[in-house]
Amino acid sequence: MEVQTGEILFLCGASGAGKTTLLYTVAGLEKPNQGSVMLRGHSLYGSSKKLQAQIRNEMMGYIFQNYYLLPELTALENVLLPALIAREDAHEDAIELLRRVGLGHRMDHLPTELSGGEQQRVAIARALINDPDIIFADEPTGNLDSKAGQGVMELLLGLAREEGKTLAIVTHDARLASLGDRTLYLSDGQLAV
Repeated sequence: MEVQTGEILFLCGASGAGKTTLLYTVAGLEKPNQGSVMLRGHSLYGSSKKLQAQIRNEMMGYIFQNYYLLPELTALENVLLPALIAREDAHEDAIELLRRVGLGHRMDHLPTELSGGEQQRVAIARALINDPDIIFADEPTGNLDSKAGQGVMELLLGLAREEGKTLAIVTHDARLASLGDRTLYLSDGQLAV
């Protein structure tokens, strides 16, 4: 599988087909049993653990189905978390990202005070805080109703296209997948031809 810079790629298939495993492997979160993941001509898993962590923090953003927001932190603090590792001050960037995702007025709210769609928009802002080249999204609309899901997907696709980001999205929804540049189908752990 090869993904081009700026491409919006959807990974589709039945439950258990291997979509999330493939996404996590390509995203540097799950080491493959065989094969390799090449990023700009360099082996991701052939790098030191420290370099792998740096690449994940600086070049990749992650959006998960279950949001993974820390419940004791505000929306703003959740967005700032990845930036605290990479650089000192990203406060203004985090505020601007929350404004861009329509949550400028909710940045001081805790996750429990936000709807599912709002929590996912916080997760999108968090994924973008370090200005990554690649964004990985695992069922980003899976826990949302259709209206909120459509809004989140439109926001994510719009931001990716506007910023020229590479975007890889796992989804069960073939209708959503039609919005990308390319769709790959997985079946029993294999890319379908």
